[in-house]
Amino acid sequence: MLDDITQAVLAHDDVARYLRGGRGESNLEARERIHAYIEELRTTQRYPFYRALKHPLYPILRKITRMPESVEIAESATRWGRVIYASNHKSHTDYLIEPLILDDHGIRPPVIAAGINLFGGALGLLHRHVTGAIPIRRNTKDPAYLVTLKAYVAELLKRHDILVYLEGGRSYNGAMKSPKTGLLHAALQAGQDDLTILPMAVAYDLVLEDQALAHQGVKRRQRPFALELAEMVRYGVGYQSRAFVTFGTPVPLSGYDVESRREVMNLASHIGDLIGKLHKVLPTALVSAAMRPSIELTDLTDRIDGLLEVLRVSGANLAVSTGQQAVEEAIEPMTERGILVIDGTKCRVRDRMVLRYYARSIQHLLSPRSEQSTH
Repeated sequence: MLDDITQAVLAHDDVARYLRGGRGESNLEARERIHAYIEELRTTQRYPFYRALKHPLYPILRKITRMPESVEIAESATRWGRVIYASNHKSHTDYLIEPLILDDHGIRPPVIAAGINLFGGALGLLHRHVTGAIPIRRNTKDPAYLVTLKAYVAELLKRHDILVYLEGGRSYNGAMKSPKTGLLHAALQAGQDDLTILPMAVAYDLVLEDQALAHQGVKRRQRPFALELAEMVRYGVGYQSRAFVTFGTPVPLSGYDVESRREVMNLASHIGDLIGKLHKVLPTALVSAAMRPSIELTDLTDRIDGLLEVLRVSGANLAVSTGQQAVEEAIEPMTERGILVIDGTKCRVRDRMVLRYYARSIQHLLSPRSEQSTH
């Protein structure tokens, strides 16, 4: 006997067309592939158990102060209907911090769309059978997988809210990445009138994996999560940070044509722009953007004041109002992190790669999109 979600996925037009064959597979082979992917995607959310568990990353999470902004928007949106939370992706701590903020305020938990590399070992069992995360194969071109994924997400949205990272994986160079359209297309296929996208942005004073991400620069291959977890524990020594999670105005999905690739791409671009404006501009990013290889602290303060004027015009979500405030709040943690060095009245760069990583995190607010694409 097939469960209701499997039957619903198999009944989707794209899946039914694939099952009729014509791609070098028999009907039986096509059906076996689809069923295997449905089983891989299957997830169960037992949130009361999740809240009662001592999470493996608790020693790290307690070092991050959660700073929600406009969380009442999420409270209202979930009362109205189903919600797709669309966020940027900075760190492996994102998919722990963001749901915790929702839980802190009594908001029903979303199912999380996460990379399949996170589903190995005990943590994978926790994701699949307790938190309710969906393993996503981000780079596959297999048409059987793509039609199954879209149909599965569309059906899941009739039962749960979903948290997606429109950029796909984390940003390795610190800059906002172009949004991907696959999961948005799946959401439109759900055909629900009460469905909205809730843009949200997460920003950290210091990203836990900043050194690993910045020095690699680009994602060259998928590494086992156990290795990345070990790195996070190592970088967590002496680590303290704030995590700002800012919620924006919901975007209704009614009226978009699911068959129009242009409309889906325009929607993704619009959501990406909203997330960029919500992203908190923190002192560490301002100091990084204004920094020179060696600079007097007074000159650094003046340069930040100039950046703040530009950012105010762009409608940026600012954490500080003056250059002096930014310098006072950022210099000490950045020197302790080994990014900067103070030499009398001067500030010098110690880790150029990590400095650029933080500077690029606000580049989308300082430069037009066309200029960002050249970097």
